[in-house]
Amino acid sequence: CQGHKMAVARLKTIANHLNLSPEVVQWGSRVTAHLTSGRLSSLPTSPEFRYTVDGGALTHEQRTFYEENGFLVVKNLISHDKIDAYSKRFEEICRGEVIVPNLTIMKDISLVKSKANLPKDSTSVTKIQVFQEDPVLMGYCTSPEVLQYVESFSGPNISVFHTMLINKPPDSGTKSSRHPLHQDMYYFPWRPIDRVVCAWTAMEHVDRSNGCLVVVPGSHREGKIKEHGYPQWEGGVNFLYHGILDYDENSPRVHLEMEKGDTVFFHPLLIHGSGMNRTKGFRKAISGHYYQTDSTIIDVAGTVQEQGIQGTIDMVLKQHKAYEDSPTANIPLKELSIMLVQAASRVVRGNPGGLHY
Repeated sequence: CQGHKMAVARLKTIANHLNLSPEVVQWGSRVTAHLTSGRLSSLPTSPEFRYTVDGGALTHEQRTFYEENGFLVVKNLISHDKIDAYSKRFEEICRGEVIVPNLTIMKDISLVKSKANLPKDSTSVTKIQVFQEDPVLMGYCTSPEVLQYVESFSGPNISVFHTMLINKPPDSGTKSSRHPLHQDMYYFPWRPIDRVVCAWTAMEHVDRSNGCLVVVPGSHREGKIKEHGYPQWEGGVNFLYHGILDYDENSPRVHLEMEKGDTVFFHPLLIHGSGMNRTKGFRKAISGHYYQTDSTIIDVAGTVQEQGIQGTIDMVLKQHKAYEDSPTANIPLKELSIMLVQAASRVVRGNPGGLHY
């Protein structure tokens, strides 16, 4: 029908905006999608473990800890020299000396509300996302040190999505530097969930004073994505900083104080967030979310994930000015989800394979 043809045309236009033609780049290849019956691949794992698979660098003791708690800290995993290189690159990007295609640059809501003439440097940037087209920062996501552990969670065929360098600013007094407690899987439109893991590396000393990560141990074992939304915070909330709406304030929490180079791996259903930065300096960390390359894209329309994924898609399309040429009202959310994952993912190890849908 005519409506379907128009929707297809809009999809093609958006794909052009996002540069979705398959290609192989220096640090890996784009993720492709294949129409299948929706099959989920299986990987060998010992009967006593659900959240890790056989192979990779994890010891039996580490697998047991992760199974029970949903997170694991590996001390001094990334060298200081590498982290210094990532910091330098971040500064170059913030100053406009390096242009990274498709990069998302975010500013704290307190800075946006101030309407001040912000300096063109890292003091004005809270976070950069989707840096897969920068070879320096992608060096973190493709580093053997990280991938040897990721293989224990995602298997031998690994892709990375939602790459970030976080530059938590000193809190302005509005408490907007906080990140509400949430689950990362809320933003990811694929399965299987248990083959997803985040690697988050401290780029300097982090503790409660500068807003370290806080986790709810074992919360991943509930096995479901909770309802999220914007918290009602007086000072405002950063864009897409959704939090769990029915969080039990009495749940035991652990603050992850870490040193430069320490890396925490955590399950996508683990409830986590971070507090205010009460210091005068910025708190930096770099991270990537890894998944089994032949995962299956699902339709999240009408589920608790719809708001988070639609918001992510809207942000990407707005950044690329795709709204101006291609309104997406009649395009199924699943089709947009496929394009989002294709655009923001890279294969970093193993068989390129492809997503199923």
